[in-house]
Amino acid sequence: MSRGPEITTARLGLRPATRDDVDALHRLWTHPEVRRYLWDDAVISRERAAAVVDDGIASFARHGFGLWTIHAAAGGPPIGFCGLRVVAGTDDVELVYGVAPERWGCGLASEAVRGVLDFAVTVAGLERVIGVTDAPNVASMRVMEKAGMVRESPADAALPRFVMHRPRPA
Repeated sequence: MSRGPEITTARLGLRPATRDDVDALHRLWTHPEVRRYLWDDAVISRERAAAVVDDGIASFARHGFGLWTIHAAAGGPPIGFCGLRVVAGTDDVELVYGVAPERWGCGLASEAVRGVLDFAVTVAGLERVIGVTDAPNVASMRVMEKAGMVRESPADAALPRFVMHRPRPA
């Protein structure tokens, strides 16, 4: 089974999520402030969290990208997640991410997203990555904009959609 590559940024280490991360990710994904936008405020089961991690593992084996856990550069437990997933029934590759609320406002989500988007272009060779969020989630829209993604949907869209295109050689 392909584990997938690690990504390092100035302050973070991102490593492919494994079954050992399920409990930490489940805690993060069921935190009220995180699940509000990520799971439409539903409290997901541990089994659902495990299935998402398993999908990420399978995606690394199939596509060369998947779900990473975010860690402080010094190590320690996961403080968030960031990844790329193929949207079912489409050719779209979607960016997903989130950071523990106690780490909000420090630029960590933007840093992780930039690292994963750089990987998407330079390693995975993707031409295009999309990102979708709920309209009230202004912070998430700002993260995507800071990472260089451009809004693709109308200003009044309930689910704003952003896109990053691979730069064309000069």
